Amino acid sequence: MATNTLVDVPGFKVGHATNLEAATGCTVIICPPHTVGGVDVRGGAPGTRETDLLQPQNHVSEVSAIVLSGGSAFGLASAQGVVQYLEENGMGYKSGTGFIVPIVPAAILFDLGLGDSAVRPDPAMGYEAAKNASTDAVEQGTVGAGTGAVCGAMRGMEFCTKGGLGSASIEIVEGLWVAAIVAVNAVGDVLDENGKIIAGLRDENNNFIGMMNGLRAFAQNPPQIDPSENTVIGAVATNAKLTKSQTTKVAQMAHDGIARAINPSHTMYDGDTIFTLASGEVPADTTLIGAFAAQAMAEAIRNGVRNATTLYEARAWNA
Repeated sequence: MATNTLVDVPGFKVGHATNLEAATGCTVIICPPHTVGGVDVRGGAPGTRETDLLQPQNHVSEVSAIVLSGGSAFGLASAQGVVQYLEENGMGYKSGTGFIVPIVPAAILFDLGLGDSAVRPDPAMGYEAAKNASTDAVEQGTVGAGTGAVCGAMRGMEFCTKGGLGSASIEIVEGLWVAAIVAVNAVGDVLDENGKIIAGLRDENNNFIGMMNGLRAFAQNPPQIDPSENTVIGAVATNAKLTKSQTTKVAQMAHDGIARAINPSHTMYDGDTIFTLASGEVPADTTLIGAFAAQAMAEAIRNGVRNATTLYEARAWNA
């Protein structure tokens, strides 16, 4: 039975490690063997690992797993625990000389402003998330990489909205799937299907004021906090047969889903990064996959907010 989450794509597994007290965590997507990967980074403040490897002109196409993590740059350490787990289980790229090398790109978001900033995802947490990976429906909301995520934090946690981890899937035609998973920690407002704000900057009366209005005020009266502590990071998975260049194109198109669901998006204060993973089972057109990838990404973003729960000062979208 379909779950409307990334695990609907055959062969993929997802696992979380969550520390609610510290308000941080990480999420791991473990790929089927020989999955081809691509990436597109659009935000002005990214934190990533192994993204150069995924550029189409470079040699290795195969991706073993993807890590989405909190903890800012410190959280990149969680990927090493995933590498360890995969090595122990004989999973990874096989080099020409026969060595098994797990290929684990990663992206991070800034969540140090909520909870305990001294606790960040580390190799042990990455290992735990990989060990927890399964084909069960992906848990969403205040979990994994979305644990400490917030939206519209320009004026601090008192006036922001809780972000979270979201996922969605689409069966384009029988047997051909595309799905998205995303940690929503945006500068901008998250918009529902009709353009109504469901997460973002609030005023003293708990009303959403609209980040475009906030930015206008920011131009004349800069906030006392650093507004650059954000980022939307995610991945698209499909069982389509795509080349490395084609997965990169799908990642580019999937960013349209961010732009549809978040306003503004891809700012200098965000590190927006999307990976694409293609397991290669079903021949398919790149444009078809990319178009539905954007749709799945927009739905996943909204699901991340709608499933998030209040944590510390960061209130859920409907609180």
